[in-house]
Amino acid sequence: MNDLTLQKARAYEAEHGAAITPAERPAYHMTPYVGWLNDPNGFSYYKGKYHQFYQYNPYDVRWAPMHWGHAVSSDLLHWEYLPCALAPDSPVDNGPGCFSGSATEMDDGKQLLMYTSVVAEKQPNGEMRDIQTQSIAIGDGLDYEKPACNPVLTQKDLPEGFSRFDFRDPKIWREADGTYSAVTVCRAEDGSGAAALFQSKDGFDWHFVTVLERCNNQYGKMWECPDFFPLDGKQVLMLGPMEMLPKGEFHNGHNVIAFVGSYDEATHTFTKENVQLMDGGIDFYATQTTLAPDGRRIMTAWLQTWSDTEDKPQGCKWFGQTICPRELHIKDGRIVQTPVRELDAVHGKRTFYENVTVQSETSLEGIKGRVADLTVMVQPGEYRSFTLKLAADADHHTSLTYDPYTSELTLDRSYAGSRADIVHRRSCKVRSQNGALKLRILLDKNSIEVFANDGEQTMTAWIYTPQSADGITFAADGKATVTAEQFELNL
Repeated sequence: MNDLTLQKARAYEAEHGAAITPAERPAYHMTPYVGWLNDPNGFSYYKGKYHQFYQYNPYDVRWAPMHWGHAVSSDLLHWEYLPCALAPDSPVDNGPGCFSGSATEMDDGKQLLMYTSVVAEKQPNGEMRDIQTQSIAIGDGLDYEKPACNPVLTQKDLPEGFSRFDFRDPKIWREADGTYSAVTVCRAEDGSGAAALFQSKDGFDWHFVTVLERCNNQYGKMWECPDFFPLDGKQVLMLGPMEMLPKGEFHNGHNVIAFVGSYDEATHTFTKENVQLMDGGIDFYATQTTLAPDGRRIMTAWLQTWSDTEDKPQGCKWFGQTICPRELHIKDGRIVQTPVRELDAVHGKRTFYENVTVQSETSLEGIKGRVADLTVMVQPGEYRSFTLKLAADADHHTSLTYDPYTSELTLDRSYAGSRADIVHRRSCKVRSQNGALKLRILLDKNSIEVFANDGEQTMTAWIYTPQSADGITFAADGKATVTAEQFELNL
């Protein structure tokens, strides 16, 4: 590891990242060490710790030629920053940089990173376009080397008619026989996305196997950030459609969707049975999962979306964060999500109220704060709507409103302090329980994550409300009966 580009990035982040105090960061959501973060990469368990890399620009709070930031954790809540892992410093990635990818362990104990390498190339018409290929880097959990064989996958490895401009985001894993597999996304001949499967015996020499699934211009246009994994007897293909049009539970723009189905390993045939939206909120993209040592399938994601990246706190030293990791399971053919159980281990002081009657706006002593794990159960009753206000003071709040007649849950951060004309309000359908609803809400300094009915639906959003706004209130249009349980978090 002698490259000057990487050394420069490491020196910069060591100086400027160390100057950001823990008080300036969320309590349990990972941020970049300094500068900009987008997609989480290389989410894996290696040498006794969880590793999370991320798309990274240490020099500014805006996207720029991509590096890979790096952090490790023993509990998925407390993150220790390691030096920048990858920089745009080789002939195949010295332009826009090292785009998204993943990680796995090799037979010799080394960690293998697979990422999208990007160079800008002048086209015959004079236009500059990004050419995307797949490359690897090999390291020990701290330092990584890029071998001379890069890139290991190019357009020549794709079916005829597939684009070299949109071919990215490899998700790598080891098969039971020790071989390597990876799924990437690519733009097919019809102009929309596809998910392609590749395999390798040694992690260096890769070949195309099949197209697992095609968009066919049905789910957005180009796809991003694929993942492919077994879950509770099913097979899941998860990815991020771009340019989505609203239909059913899917909203405009960037989404994360999951195809749930079956997979024939002998013929490499994936058969989808249904498709679902992975988060009905505002800020959720670029998912990636890993298998924990105890067999849990754990997912991370970027707690952001591209459409609101210009709405930053003035003078911020970092921008972008990841979700509190979530455990995934299948229930009734759909994926349910719950916060990792490690969060329960940091539960502190408990405040509990049972069967409280709520009509006009009401606060409950001890139910407040910006770092908390709050569960609210609303019983069936004579109310037309129920509203929970979070991160509230006289001028600010973010609200959750439930309409029992339409079974619609609405997240609204219009009063959270933003001055930008971006998406601030989004709704999703929750399962009707005759007017009853269970909400688990994770509050951190700059985010809200909502899990409805034990994770059947989730809604996620960032908020940059002043930290002094820490009120929580309950209100009903009519009369509602509420049980509330809040835990402070000892972090």
